Amino acid sequence: MELHVIIKGRKDLAEQLYQQLRTAIESGQLAAGAQLPPSRLLAEQLGVSRKTVSDTYALLTYEGLLVGKVGRGTFVNAWATRSEHVQGAADLACAANLAKWQALPSPMHHPTRDGTLRCEFIGGATTRSQFPQDEWRRCTQDALRRIAHNSGFYSQPEGLPALRSAIAGHIAFSRGVKCRDDDIVVTNGAQQALDLIARVVLEPGTIVAMENPGYTPARLLFDAMGATVVGVPVDEHGIQVELIPDGTRLIYVTPSHQFPLGMPMSMPRREALLARAFELGAIVIEDDYDSEFRYEGRPTDSLQSMDTRGVVTYVGTFSKTLLPELRLGYAVLPPAIHGAVLKAKQLTDQHTSTLPQWALAKFISEGYLLKHIRRCHTVYAGRRERILNRLAGDLSPWFEAVPTVAGFHLAALCKVPVNIALLIELARKVEVGLYPLDVFFHEAPVRSGLILGFGAIETLDIDPSLDKVRNILQKIG
Repeated sequence: MELHVIIKGRKDLAEQLYQQLRTAIESGQLAAGAQLPPSRLLAEQLGVSRKTVSDTYALLTYEGLLVGKVGRGTFVNAWATRSEHVQGAADLACAANLAKWQALPSPMHHPTRDGTLRCEFIGGATTRSQFPQDEWRRCTQDALRRIAHNSGFYSQPEGLPALRSAIAGHIAFSRGVKCRDDDIVVTNGAQQALDLIARVVLEPGTIVAMENPGYTPARLLFDAMGATVVGVPVDEHGIQVELIPDGTRLIYVTPSHQFPLGMPMSMPRREALLARAFELGAIVIEDDYDSEFRYEGRPTDSLQSMDTRGVVTYVGTFSKTLLPELRLGYAVLPPAIHGAVLKAKQLTDQHTSTLPQWALAKFISEGYLLKHIRRCHTVYAGRRERILNRLAGDLSPWFEAVPTVAGFHLAALCKVPVNIALLIELARKVEVGLYPLDVFFHEAPVRSGLILGFGAIETLDIDPSLDKVRNILQKIG
């Protein structure tokens, strides 16, 4: 890559070069630590003598803007760049809106690699050791070959036909979802699916009803779009449908594995919810985020499979079954909003990257996904059993588990007052990551407790980690 310097005419060559390099350094165009071309190479590019370039480098070095390193070359000095005054957030006309976005919390923000503790009970994360690297590598290599033979044009906003067909077959088999390939749009994770649906359904001030407690990132998204988010209490049967307010336009639920408490929505409650949504003219988002992993009882069909009136949008993700970093999700759209969501998808990011789409399509069609789910199911079942045994044993003076039959997290409610913030702080000092339950409550009353994910923590680490938690609880009372 050539250094962007323009020499005009044949006069004052050294001065022209000096001024342009100095301006580039002080403005930050040439970043601190950037290496300049060797004097001979730059002289050839500019059509000037090497002495002109060498003298300019020497003068800038004398002024402290450049630094020469023996055997390596000439570099921009780390402290030489000078930034001009730029507008701060408070100077802008949109300052209030920026402040609103910056003030949004991040209750499910995953730690960085450097910030990860040895034993993490974080929800929504999977065990990397269980990921089928060899199978995924073969599928990715096949995807690269396919892309190499493509035309180079943008792809379809709804996703590759091969992947949509594979998804339709998978969710019909595993969740009883009734759909055609054309009903599916592939998204960058389930969160984008929620964003797209909300974009076309909501207007500022319209009412969104969602479970309380519920999935906070969804609530924050709807709130950021200007909606009025109403938390509807849940009981052992799921969302209390009779409390969904009049005027509601969007209803967000997690019926197969209520987030974060874990109980499934009962059949009568599901029927009541569908009837209430039809009465209101509302769209229901069914977020089926981790129900592939079921440990007890008969499997329950999706809410979407019961929908005969076209009010349910089924949202799923592969972040929980494979890896969160893949960012692949999907939505099964009812006819009423299908066209609008596709337009929104095209306007926001054109389409999801086709490389992972091709790889996932092959991964599903070759049977690798179902094999991976079965393998993980065995692992997660053992981890879940270990945690439940401890909550029913030596941790029972402080916590009780909420009955749950699916997923790979469970909620532990406090039986006695516990300083959860102090418990989390002290646990981090002994390399145990704990996470509070109260951040998922939108409105009072708030229940205190922990959300214990068992996807990321290794099985052999569970008991030693919970031993440390018990010891801390004994100390803090």
